[in-house]
This record gives sequence, structure tokens and C-alpha cells, in this order.
Amino acid sequence: MGGALRRVCVYLGSSPGADPAYVEGVQALARACVDRGVGVVYGGGDVGLMGVLADATLAAGGEVVGVIPEGLLHREVGHRGLSDLRVVSSMHERKALMADLADAFVAAPGGVGTLEELVEVFTWTQLGIHAKPVGLLDTGGFWEPLIAWFDHAVEQRFLRAEHRAMLLRDAEPAALLDRLAAWEAPRVRKWLDGPER
Repeated sequence: MGGALRRVCVYLGSSPGADPAYVEGVQALARACVDRGVGVVYGGGDVGLMGVLADATLAAGGEVVGVIPEGLLHREVGHRGLSDLRVVSSMHERKALMADLADAFVAAPGGVGTLEELVEVFTWTQLGIHAKPVGLLDTGGFWEPLIAWFDHAVEQRFLRAEHRAMLLRDAEPAALLDRLAAWEAPRVRKWLDGPER
């Protein structure tokens, strides 16, 4: 990539989490995005860290695009203060649209949904389906157990070291955004290219 980011897709929890540092980290991420003129794409919710991200970005004058399935919107978890809230029919459509709208991905602390979204876009980078950087906002060392698992997968030869290196990580939002902007896609064979000959 190695250029300016226009929009970053952020995956994060629908709970604020146990540590107030998670809220503070997401607020700092929102401010860092606005300072750089980077828009935010996220899951469209108004609860937990999702709501914190949207509110902090809007308060700082930034762009926020929310993408939410119709079923969740009707459960009254959709953020009604967004000027750009896109309602889709399914979770699959939600994830695809979020990925299309973004130039990079950040996973902040969250639960199973956050993990699932992170692993999917990381896999897409590994397979060459897209050439967009993926990073972890590692507030309070939240992602350390996952990092240990990735390192274990490398040791056990289920993950190549060069693929593991594609996953960026930083506890400081501004530094993470800088790393995402500077990221250069490695030369990988695209999954559509077929087998080696």
C-alpha cells in the first residue's frame, strides 16, 4: 500500500470491556483517524466499544460509515446518529461491504465476532484476495494470547513466518495507523492463480 489511508475498517466489541483502557484506546484511535483525515468504517452499532468509536469520531468531526444487518437494526442496537448508516440483509453482506469500503483493517479489543472478522480479513491478505493491511490495536496487551497462538502456529508449521509478519500490532493508535499507511503488500500468489506448475 505505502500511501495515505482514506478509510479504516475497525472491528471491536459491543461491550466496553472490563478495563477502562479499552474505551480510552478506542477514543484515541478515533482522534488519530480524524487527525489524519481518515474515515472510519465499522459495524454500525451504538453499544459498547462500537458506540464509543462512532461517538468519538463524530465528536472530533470525522467521517463514520456504519454497516449493519437489518435484523440487528431492529433490535435497536443501530447507531441513529450516523449520517451514513448502511443497512444490509445479512452478516455476510455486512462484512463484504465493510471490506470494500476500507483501505485497511484494525481489530480493537472485542469478543468472538471481532475475532472472526479479524481472522477472515487476515486470511484474505494471506491468500492475496486483497492487498490491504491488517493491524491489532493491542490496548493493555489484550491481543497477546492470540499473538502467542499465531507464533505457535508458525512453530508448528501451520502458518508461514512471512504470513505471520503481515499482521501488524501496536498499543498506540497513532503508531498503528502510521504502520498501516506505510505497509507494502508482499508478493504473494493469488488464490485464483491456481496451483504451482
